[in-house]
Amino acid sequence: MTLSVMDMVAAAETEIVTLKAPEAAALHDAPEVRFIDLRDRRELERDGRIPGAFHCPRGMLEFWIDPASPYHKTIFAENVQFVFYCASGWRSALSAKTAQDMGLDRVSHLGGGFGAWREAGLPVEVVPAK
Repeated sequence: MTLSVMDMVAAAETEIVTLKAPEAAALHDAPEVRFIDLRDRRELERDGRIPGAFHCPRGMLEFWIDPASPYHKTIFAENVQFVFYCASGWRSALSAKTAQDMGLDRVSHLGGGFGAWREAGLPVEVVPAK
């Protein structure tokens, strides 16, 4: 293996904005900020989510961002700041880099992910099972 996933995360983190949980919490209620939860549905149902976060499964991110894709989601065409997060901050670092490479210019990610959010005692919303 010539490039590990942790090498990729470290490289991404040199090119993106990483927010600590208190910094992300300070942005939470801002009307021009969208929190994007990249975890899979099982993680949301098991652990909850940051209140009001938009769920985008990591595997669909590029398809949902691209306006030419038949899967495009209009949230990604909004002129807002996106705060990506996952469980530990690895998927969100790669996702923030990808989103930035695709042309979203106000992108950041939650360092330490949802785990850091919970450890900081910040609010969590229950996600009912489907």
